[in-house]
Amino acid sequence: MPLHAQVEEALLRDIETALPGWRLPSEDQLVAQYEVSRTTVRTAIQSLLARGLVEIRRGKGTFATRPTITQELTELTGFVEDMQAIGREPSALVLDRRLVAASETVARQLSMQRGAAVARIQRVRMADGNPLSFDETYLPQELGEKIMAEDLENQPIFSLLEHKYATPLFEAEYRLAAVASHGTVARALGIEAGSPIFLIERTTFSSAHRPVDYERLYYRGDHIRFVTRLTRRQPKTAMPG
Repeated sequence: MPLHAQVEEALLRDIETALPGWRLPSEDQLVAQYEVSRTTVRTAIQSLLARGLVEIRRGKGTFATRPTITQELTELTGFVEDMQAIGREPSALVLDRRLVAASETVARQLSMQRGAAVARIQRVRMADGNPLSFDETYLPQELGEKIMAEDLENQPIFSLLEHKYATPLFEAEYRLAAVASHGTVARALGIEAGSPIFLIERTTFSSAHRPVDYERLYYRGDHIRFVTRLTRRQPKTAMPG
């Protein structure tokens, strides 16, 4: 077995017995521990990275990854509800909140004029302290100014809308795409620019099909997968004749 494969197998055994999020020894420590070259260690780490078993956090080191989160797309739920349902601890970090002019896309999704003022909230959503998604939320100005004044690191927007501001949420339209992360998203999630991520565009509607919330949700492609269940449309019974 090549040296890099031997190092990889040894590290794999350590990863399997360690807690998720375990920090691997530094490159220098691995070189000394296994008495191999730096190139051999890097090849072993790159193989583990390609297998999704470790992640490199810039300036911090190499860490064992947690098992991929599986999220079902079967009903309208928020991030906090999703994470609590699978036993993860949700948290949030607010990066920015301000009024901005609605772009053509935002205006179309919220059924308003382009250039109208809307509230924009940018947050990093975390599961067990690990960044999982970068969320960009847009709300109509009147409602958005109220939401922006809240403690958004501890209060989910969906809960605020429904329980404090009498805005029931009935349905949402999802649009899912696989994209490459750009600078802002990559920095927020601590990943390399160009890394694969899921982009979910979600428009949520209140009564009378009134749009009240438009979001761009950027999920780490190496940490989550989405599943849904579909039923097949039954063919119409042929008329006798």
